[in-house]
Amino acid sequence: MDELLLRFEEWTRDERWRQPGTAVLAAVSGGPDSMALLHLLKAVAETDGLAVIAGHVNHGFRGEESDAEEELVRKTAAEWGIPFEAATIDMPAYIEETRLSPQEASRERRYECLVGMARRGGASVIALAHHADDQAETVLMRIIRGTGIAGLAGIAASRGEKELELIRPLLRIPKCELLAYLSRNGIPYATDSSNAKSKYFRNAVRLEAMPCLERYNPRVREALIRLSESAATDNDYMEEEARRAYAASVTRAGEGWIVDRRRFCGLHVALQRRLIKLILNYAGPRAQIHDYGGVTEAAAAVAAEGSGTGRLDLGNGWVVVREYDRAYIGPLPESPGSFRYRVEQWDSLLPIPEARAALRFQRTFEACPAPAEYRREAYFDESKLRLPLAVRNRRAGDRFEPKGLNGSRKVQDMFVDAKVPRALRDSVPLLVDADDVILWIPGVRRSRHALPEREKPAKLLRVICEADDEGNNRR
Repeated sequence: MDELLLRFEEWTRDERWRQPGTAVLAAVSGGPDSMALLHLLKAVAETDGLAVIAGHVNHGFRGEESDAEEELVRKTAAEWGIPFEAATIDMPAYIEETRLSPQEASRERRYECLVGMARRGGASVIALAHHADDQAETVLMRIIRGTGIAGLAGIAASRGEKELELIRPLLRIPKCELLAYLSRNGIPYATDSSNAKSKYFRNAVRLEAMPCLERYNPRVREALIRLSESAATDNDYMEEEARRAYAASVTRAGEGWIVDRRRFCGLHVALQRRLIKLILNYAGPRAQIHDYGGVTEAAAAVAAEGSGTGRLDLGNGWVVVREYDRAYIGPLPESPGSFRYRVEQWDSLLPIPEARAALRFQRTFEACPAPAEYRREAYFDESKLRLPLAVRNRRAGDRFEPKGLNGSRKVQDMFVDAKVPRALRDSVPLLVDADDVILWIPGVRRSRHALPEREKPAKLLRVICEADDEGNNRR
């Protein structure tokens, strides 16, 4: 057996995609890297019982040359008994539509096409042919442009993408070994003429910057790969710590997030920035704030000393609003205007789109349990309720009679005491009865009206405040 094939089989033996019956779509351009990948996958498929599909995307950038590459992959796949899928895309039109660079547009559309091929072919894994030299070049490119630990980690060996797994099983193998493997096994491949043009940044790094650095360190590629492996380990740790911090100190609030400033300020500044970056990652393209400067400014605004209020505009309509021991990060909320929804029936879910939440109503016959500490549910004695109930937002002059207190308080004061951000107060749903008496402010407090008797079974109405989207919108 070929030496490289033996190492490839050993390196990937414990990977999930090596399980019998797994269908793998190999992204094959026709170049040396992807042709080697297809041949290696074919070899392990024969012993492991895998299903391999060859997927080719013709970008149409190079006319006859692009068509010849597609034909090469088609012909080789047929000779090897591998199913073949192809897609042709109009890249000039897509670039015009999206205003992306040719490289970014090609990468985006290529992934879209590959995902479609995988789904049609029943594949759960997409294999890409990035190798060790690609990893070294990527790390160097990011250093030149400026990056952090996450950037130094380079290309991930695997990641999830739209319910599929993207794998890069050649990341340990240098280009020279792949070329030698092709030669030993008589595997044909095409040469992309555009790879010799230094006008593209990656090509310039490979053709000019890397050879220059090799004069100072002939093994600079290996050094860059070691750096990426070390950074990846550190990055994994920091990501896990950021997720822990998120769970402990961040909640969803409509389109944005609420950060507990006391917990946030107790974190190391490096973890503070990681937490902000994680929030922005969860926001996705809506935020468009992923550069180091924006993350640093947002973290500093949340952690600013003092117990007062403040606001930072991050751009793209996003803000950090600091109010006492909480901070809101997200798009500047628009006032929802007045809203009111009648509760038509029990055992139902009432969406409150203005609050990005919903109230679930459930009838039950039981003894009332102890009050929930997280304040997202409340119980009412059905016999004491004045029906019909409704859900509305606050109005000028609203007063509330809290459970456990004599008299009433302004709803505005309740919001201040609960540190509900000013920008979100008009969106908070209030549960009211037929006389417009406020029964419950989810996330804040319930009233003294329609209280069940503890430990005495009765017809109860249980109301739960739920999020209507991803994340943790539990006020």
